[in-house]
Amino acid sequence: MLKPGDQAPDFELPDADMEIARLSDYKGKQHVVLYFYVRDDTPGCTTQAVDFSDLDSRFTKLNTAVMGVSRDDCIKHAQFRDKHGITVRLLADKDCLACKDYGVMIKKEVDGVMKDSVQRSTFIIDQKGVIRHALYGVQAKGHADEVLKLVKEL
Repeated sequence: MLKPGDQAPDFELPDADMEIARLSDYKGKQHVVLYFYVRDDTPGCTTQAVDFSDLDSRFTKLNTAVMGVSRDDCIKHAQFRDKHGITVRLLADKDCLACKDYGVMIKKEVDGVMKDSVQRSTFIIDQKGVIRHALYGVQAKGHADEVLKLVKEL
C-alpha cells in the first residue's frame, strides 16, 4: 500500500475520449486527485463521480485536476460520462496496471467465487508528484467534499 510521502507511480492511461493521460503531465503544474472506483454506472460509483463533477470548478480554483480510474474501457467511460454529465476525466485501466501500482486491487467474494476487484480509494498528489493523502476503502457519499477539504490544506 502506498502512503503519504511516497512518490506517486506514473501512469499512462486513455481517457473517455481515447486521449492519453500521464501523471507526469501534471508534475510541476497541478495537484492531482486520483480516485479509483469499481465500475461505471453503479449506484456508488455514479454518486462519487457526480459529486466530484459538482465540485470540479472548486478543485480547478485550487489548481487541482481530478481523475477517476476504473477497469472499464474508454467507450463505457464515454457513455457513463455523457449519461450523467460527468466533468472529471475518466481513465481506463483495462490491464489493471495503475490499479496494481497504487495497491487498490483486492479479492472479493461474488456468488461464492473469489474475484479481483478494485477497492474504492483516493490519492491526493501534490505538484511534485508526492502522495500527500492515501485513502483506501472510502465511502462514495460525501467523499468528494472530504477530499476537497484535504486539498485546501495543501
